[in-house]
Amino acid sequence: MPSWDSLIRFEAAEDGVTYWAALALDTVPVAGLKVPGFASIEALERHGSSRAVTVKKLLAPTPNQSIPIYCIGLNYRNHAEEAKLIPPTYPPMWYKPAAALANHEDDILFPTVAHSNFPDFEGELAVILRGPIKSISTADVSSSILGYTIGNDLTARMFQDPKRCGGQYTYAKAFDAFAPLGPRLVHPSKFVPSAPTTLVTRVNGEVVQQSPLDFIYPVEDVASFISQGTTIPHGTVIMTGTPAGVGWFQEPKSPLKDGDVVEVEIQPIGILSNKIVFEK
Repeated sequence: MPSWDSLIRFEAAEDGVTYWAALALDTVPVAGLKVPGFASIEALERHGSSRAVTVKKLLAPTPNQSIPIYCIGLNYRNHAEEAKLIPPTYPPMWYKPAAALANHEDDILFPTVAHSNFPDFEGELAVILRGPIKSISTADVSSSILGYTIGNDLTARMFQDPKRCGGQYTYAKAFDAFAPLGPRLVHPSKFVPSAPTTLVTRVNGEVVQQSPLDFIYPVEDVASFISQGTTIPHGTVIMTGTPAGVGWFQEPKSPLKDGDVVEVEIQPIGILSNKIVFEK
């Protein structure tokens, strides 16, 4: 049996230090919780020393905040259909830099270059790896998964327009804080992507995405593929793609606006919420 069902990473009210804590799945991760705080996941799993602390702010639940984030595209059939694209043999992939990482309930500052080029959302399941891994088989991936969380692959969509930018994805998605994650990390024994699970994205309370996790490229295939000949560090985040309903493909097109609140929900992980703020 795992020593935890879900984990939160947070700043403590008492000392401003970052801790990890285990939460039962029926406990909603929010500020104000009083928990035993551990210095690391390893300390928690070996039942090391802890301190009784209060959650001040939830942080992105990844043990490594200094490495790039892997992103996968065209991983839902309904999204490929709305984009009128044929999924390739291998999953499309790009990176977000470490500075793109953001937290649950952070205000996301869209720089002018981004908010003037169709700001958009992409609700996604994110997987975090234990690693390091290299050239692993799909059969070995499950033992290398630390857990699952929720991500929002924020995008300046005009920079994905092939006529403007040759179809590249990285620039459109690599701005600071364009990869919020949270609110918690759920153990792989408690969350199985192939089980009946629904991803829901809301903008200002209105449902804009609602889809089962109908992956074209399953998590095991994605992790094995990106690891071939490549060392994937401990704590690497993989964002697994978004379903239909992004603003670019709505009728009429619907970009994010200054002050919009975007929520991405996948249970039992919870709800990732962020407010969009345009740089003046």
